[in-house]
Amino acid sequence: MAPDLPPSPVPEPPAPAPDPSLPGLPPPGPAAASRRSRPLLVGYYGEHNLGDDALLEVLLQQLPAGCRPRVTARDRPLVERRFAVETVDRTRLVAVLAALPGSSALVFGGGSLLQDATSQLSLLYYGLLIVAARLLGKPVLLWGQGLGPLRRRSSRWLVALLLRLTRGCSWRDPASAQLARQLGARAGVLGSDPVWAYPARPWSGAGGPIVLCFRPTAQLQGQAWLPLLQALERLAPQRPLLWLPFHRHQDRGLLQQLRAQGLLSEALAQRSRELAPEHPAEAMAVCAEAGLVLAMRLHGLILAAASGAPCAALSYDPKVQAAAAALGCPVVDLQALPPADVLLQQWQQQLDQPAPPGVLQQLRDQSGEHQRLLQRLLPG
Repeated sequence: MAPDLPPSPVPEPPAPAPDPSLPGLPPPGPAAASRRSRPLLVGYYGEHNLGDDALLEVLLQQLPAGCRPRVTARDRPLVERRFAVETVDRTRLVAVLAALPGSSALVFGGGSLLQDATSQLSLLYYGLLIVAARLLGKPVLLWGQGLGPLRRRSSRWLVALLLRLTRGCSWRDPASAQLARQLGARAGVLGSDPVWAYPARPWSGAGGPIVLCFRPTAQLQGQAWLPLLQALERLAPQRPLLWLPFHRHQDRGLLQQLRAQGLLSEALAQRSRELAPEHPAEAMAVCAEAGLVLAMRLHGLILAAASGAPCAALSYDPKVQAAAAALGCPVVDLQALPPADVLLQQWQQQLDQPAPPGVLQQLRDQSGEHQRLLQRLLPG
């Protein structure tokens, strides 16, 4: 896909010249050449979230040859064992800052890191990393990012400043690219979510189970779950329901919670079973044999579609709405949940009806913009 924004007019400065966007900085020291292949990858890694694991796996595969990355992670042993990379404790800001001088670049790897919905402290954390990297003369790249929400005027002002300090950006959806332009970002490219680059699988799920990538959310409390559960009870009652948690700590146990609250009928409970996937490829294998995947999680939706499975989305966040629109699959807003009859009709129409292969291929092709950004701008 062609870049959504014109290429950055600022060329990458050759070492050891000072960075032109920060005049007055001293040139890098004599060890600069040996550090050029050590990017610091920042994201929500090691959180036992299959979506973030998939992002990291794709990012590591797309780095230029010769890179020796370091990765910020909460569960460092897990990330080191699974991806064979050096890690930094992302919960300790001092440790992450200490890793910057020996890094060749700072790369924000997927997700929506520049936002204030989680908290304004989170935005300040990532803003401080960007400023520190630039003061050290390190390039900052935003890879496959979503941007926002930015609910406070001060947040928008801060992010506008931070975007001017980046060397290059690639956005995962049109809304993020548009917001970046509104905030004055000087360059960027638009692609689909990077997880679309995850290896596809052939679909063999005609007549298969219903897979549920559900999560707890503020929009669904107590009786608010009933329209979903009532529609599920009537949807292909001869098929099993597989509950596929994407986040170990947030999603696992949801089936048991709903049962304990008396919200599941006996018939629905008997058809239901919760899985415990440890790797994105395991989740894709389940989806590839599904007659329908109902996804609240963004990357649950993307990995299910990449497996060829028929999908319908339930949106707790605009990012899910945007992904469903790009895929062309049905989506309902959890803030305005329709009655069970409407949900049932929508889901029945999707049952055993996968997305057209051309749509999936287009989304995979668009995700290549993120790798091209790395190859063009990341020191190798």
